[in-house]
Amino acid sequence: MSEQFDVIVIGGGPGGYVCAIRAAQLGMKVACVEKRATLGGTCLNVGCIPSKALLQSSENYHALLHGFAQHGVMAKEASFDLARMMGHKTDVVTANVKGVEFLFRKNKVTWIKGSASFKSADTVTVDGKEYQAKHIVIATGSESMPLPGVEIDEKTIVTSTGAIALESVPKHLVVIGGGYIGLELGSVWRRLGAEVTVVEFLDRLVPTMDGEIATAFQRILAKLGMKFKLGTKVTEAKKTKSGVSLTLEPAKGGAAETLEADAVLVAIGRRALTEGLGLDVVGVAMDERGRVKTDGHFSTNVKGIYAIGDVIDGPMLAHKAEEEGVALAEILAGQAGHVNYGAIPGVVYTWPEVASVGKTEEDLKAERVEYKVGKFPFTANGRARAMGDTDGFVKLLSDKKTDKLLGAHIIGPDAGTIIAELVLAIEFGASAEDVARTSHAHPSLNEAVKEAALAVEGRAIHI
Repeated sequence: MSEQFDVIVIGGGPGGYVCAIRAAQLGMKVACVEKRATLGGTCLNVGCIPSKALLQSSENYHALLHGFAQHGVMAKEASFDLARMMGHKTDVVTANVKGVEFLFRKNKVTWIKGSASFKSADTVTVDGKEYQAKHIVIATGSESMPLPGVEIDEKTIVTSTGAIALESVPKHLVVIGGGYIGLELGSVWRRLGAEVTVVEFLDRLVPTMDGEIATAFQRILAKLGMKFKLGTKVTEAKKTKSGVSLTLEPAKGGAAETLEADAVLVAIGRRALTEGLGLDVVGVAMDERGRVKTDGHFSTNVKGIYAIGDVIDGPMLAHKAEEEGVALAEILAGQAGHVNYGAIPGVVYTWPEVASVGKTEEDLKAERVEYKVGKFPFTANGRARAMGDTDGFVKLLSDKKTDKLLGAHIIGPDAGTIIAELVLAIEFGASAEDVARTSHAHPSLNEAVKEAALAVEGRAIHI
């Protein structure tokens, strides 16, 4: 006889494990199926968490070489130990995945180890054993998008998984893709001494972000020494004795060129991971991009089957998946779970960081919305000057008639943390005036937000 649950969640990543925990908190009997040896999914094991550990380590080394002297801190001989950096990364990952395992025990969530596939709308099989539930949630996440003509081996030609585990610093790393992942990992290896060239098909970086921010971002990364080939596509990658030989062509047509590299990172995006789930067996509908189709309450076309996170439409962000996991668990418990997709921030964890929430200028122009702009540079912020981190600015967009905050964009120190108050402002429908009249501690980086809000009406104090 099949073991019975109220909810079975397939996938133990940020969306899946959060959904499982919240459902258990709400009194349901819950199981989570995860095929990895550890919980946490791509994010905790080979994505968000380990990459941030390496980002922090490489930034510390770079600051020692180039930033600390202005504070009177000098090191005669600076060096780094890559093995110890990798060890720190592993320790951070272990602490996080063990933490999720503890939370499962605390909340009485059953962890079923193995790969799940649907037998029917209310039954899955894992390693030959059947499990049944009234509600089954697909939270299997995503995988790196392959590039035709480029064969991944995770040694020389790598995805993000291989890029956080390189055994030595490459002399020349070519990053294919100018999005979040490629720029973060490219900056890690650039700070550790690699020559880094970013090849991007479009004519700009981070295409989902505000154009002015993207331009400033490229300028700052160029100061770090990163090189860019925009409007360019990679058509072939051949392994050689010394590394990889790439064939590049202009995106709009033209003569091809060759680029030699010691290592290549393919970071052109991610795709929904549904292989082996048996969705065809139960008739779950998919869209043209291989994602699971859902309605506004995360239900698929098959009663009792739901989906959240990277496997459905929307930005592939861990925190978006978490919000969906909580919302779905509350819906299953008869509550009114909801996600405001207009208030989901995006962050690039380079240094300086880049953060965004809401509409970009390009969005507002396309939608023919009249808007106002307020900007304030970190060069005029006292705390940023004290830190020696003055690159970047805060940019706010508000409705021209109502002053309602429509978008917020930051490039600068700790942008990923600073953006939180603007996410909250958008969530509650605040105006730029509301933000401007909120007291901000002095001296703090967040004062740049207040000044940008004042600048919407042309009344910034400190510039």
